[in-house]
Amino acid sequence: MHERIVEIIIFLMSELRANKQLVDIDVSFLAKSGYTQSEISTAFSWLFERLSSGQPLIDPATEQVGSHRIFSEIEKNVISKEAFGYLIQCRELGLLKNADIETIIERIFAAGFSTVGIPEIKAFIAGILFNADYAGTGGGVSIHFNNDDTIH
Repeated sequence: MHERIVEIIIFLMSELRANKQLVDIDVSFLAKSGYTQSEISTAFSWLFERLSSGQPLIDPATEQVGSHRIFSEIEKNVISKEAFGYLIQCRELGLLKNADIETIIERIFAAGFSTVGIPEIKAFIAGILFNADYAGTGGGVSIHFNNDDTIH
């Protein structure tokens, strides 16, 4: 379920990058795309919790021109181009920092994956964004589901 929430957060962040306000974003599109009200609410809760903790939704550092990580041949052989693209998209949207990307890559190799695609990358990103231990360092936010929420 966290992966689907990450997809919603990416959509919302993309809309914000297009200079839309949160109240102006048409969330009916999300419901029509098959996302549940609980998933949509959880994504908004993550955004609001991030704001209330003093973290900007769009990190000004991500808007500056900076260096880009070059992936090694081994990393390119294990992580698909699409998955790398997804990581870069999350970095450009301000959801991930360079250190987060390094953490994800380290976890991929520590777990012994032979190939990683978008579904696996989404799971790793969700782990970074929703990990309660990591949240204390400013890298994520802890999300608590309601008792009537269903996890699929």
